This record gives sequence, structure tokens and C-alpha cells, in this order.
Amino acid sequence: MRRAVALARRGPARGVNPQVGCVLLRPDGSTAAEGWHRGAGTPHAEVDALSHLAPGDARGLTAVVSLEPCDHVGRTGPCSVALIEAGVARVVHAVADPGASSGGGAERLRRAGVDVIGGVLADEAEEMARRWLVRARTGRPFVTVKWASSLDGRVAATDGSSRWITGTAARRHVHEQRAAHDAILVGTGTVLADDPGLTARDDAGELMAEQPLPVVVGTRAVPADAALRRHPRGLVETGTRDLEAVLDDLGRRGVRSLFVEGGPTVASAFVRLGLVDDYLVYLAPTLLGGPRTALDDLGVDHIDRQRRLRVTDAHTLGDDLVVVARDTSRRHA
Repeated sequence: MRRAVALARRGPARGVNPQVGCVLLRPDGSTAAEGWHRGAGTPHAEVDALSHLAPGDARGLTAVVSLEPCDHVGRTGPCSVALIEAGVARVVHAVADPGASSGGGAERLRRAGVDVIGGVLADEAEEMARRWLVRARTGRPFVTVKWASSLDGRVAATDGSSRWITGTAARRHVHEQRAAHDAILVGTGTVLADDPGLTARDDAGELMAEQPLPVVVGTRAVPADAALRRHPRGLVETGTRDLEAVLDDLGRRGVRSLFVEGGPTVASAFVRLGLVDDYLVYLAPTLLGGPRTALDDLGVDHIDRQRRLRVTDAHTLGDDLVVVARDTSRRHA
């Protein structure tokens, strides 16, 4: 199963389709074939693995898959049917497919007489597929809220100036994270104050191959001459401050992951509503003081209601520290 999870990571981490890996084993435990899903419209992991065998060679094999074989017809046919028709004797999967239309493959396999075992290395596979699973279970994108601040939690000096709190390595990492998400979101206040481009660029300042779709929350219009109007992915103006409605819309658009780079108002709104899956915080070894904090009111009126997080990663980037944390009290954390 660990090999299947490793294969799954080779697939694209963006878009509507999950990363899935498959290993086909002979009765003696040796590997007969491997496969993984390479993106929308391409063969799923199970079919990809089967394609490396001659007709009839899969009979009696065990398929080890990081996600329950799908049971629906999309751009490709059901993997459950492909495995049954190939004569696979046993299917071992890590995580059940939560999709309303795609789930149910394990039950179809059992009805066809295939031995099915689920839940093998489920925690490891869940972590690998976490972004996709959040979207599949909730219908909304996986949300990462990012900010960069001084050690005392300030994102700008008293006069509003903020460039640059963090160093070059941290800023490079931000661009890598932008490229790793399907969409990037800010509020109209940030657009009007900073005129951001919200593109992902490499060290030479060139556009990366993968660009996030820019999304603006708020009722004010984006100016006609704004840098966002020239973004290579176009622009989504939501015309609303209703974040749950925005996320529902982005989910319908096929957005798997959303990178929130808005200021304290937008970031705090996501936190208050319990919509944050990952916190990505860059801490610079500097002190600013003053009122311009990374977050504003979160509705924590007593210490017992503080929002405790679990740090999942912390490392230095140049002189700065990057911290990744999640709220483990959330249902799909």
C-alpha cells in the first residue's frame, strides 16, 4: 500500500480528480504491474496498471489501491467493472471513496465475488489525498490561509507599509504555494490598496507553468486597469462577502484547493466560520508593534474558546520561520 500511495503522488495535485496509485500483485507477492492516475481524461490508476498486462494475465491477481475503485462512468468507465472483467481476485484499498456518484466500487466488487479489504494504511493515504477528500466530502475547496508577520504578529508598520517583512526564501516559497493551489483569493480591500498580480513566478520573475485562478471577494468592482485584469487565468469577481457561497461556487467550478492571501479582514472571516483547513504562517525575526495584526476579532471572548491548532510542519527559510498548522477539532481536518 505504501508503494501505491507513493505512485499516487506522481499524479497532478490540482483539479477535480484524485491522486490514486495501484499495484497489481501475483499470488506469490511479487509485483505484476503498477499504475497511477495522470489527470482528467486519462486512465484511472487501476486501468493504467491493467494496461501493462496481456489479456488474461490479471486473472487471480490482487489489486492494491490507495482509493476505493470508482463505480461511475465519467470520462472513463468504472474501475470496479474493469477489475471484475480482468479477473482480479482480491482488491485491497486504503480509503473509501466518499463521492456520491463515484463511491460504491467495493460493494460492486463484492457482489461479483471479489474479495475486498478496506482501510489498509488509511491514515497515510488520507493524508496524501487530504485536499481532494475535503472537496469530495464537503463540496468546497480545501482552504489554506496564509499570512506573513513579525514575531509579534504584525503584518505591517503603523503607516501600513509592509514590504518586505520576510526575506527572499520565504517569498519564493509563497510563489511555490500559489502554483500548488487551484485558486487564490483576496478581498477588494487588498486589490484597491496593493494592486496585486497574484501570479506564481519563479526566481527569474517568469510565470510558472501552473497559475492559480484569481478570486476577489467583496462588492466593490475591481478597477479596469488593475493588475488582476491581466492575469493569465482570467478573474473571478464574486460580488459578495458570503464566503460559504463563494466556496460552493468554486467547488462547482472544479477548484480543489484555495490559497487565501487576503488581509486580516478576509483571513479572520475564514477563521470565524471554521473554513480553514491549513494555516501557513511566515514569521520574520523582527518586531513592529502597533495595531496592524495578522488577524482581528475571531469571536474568542474567553480563553476557554481559544482556537487551538496542531503544528504539522515548522522549518526555517533563510532567516524566517514557516509554520503549517491545522485545527484538529474540525470534522474534516
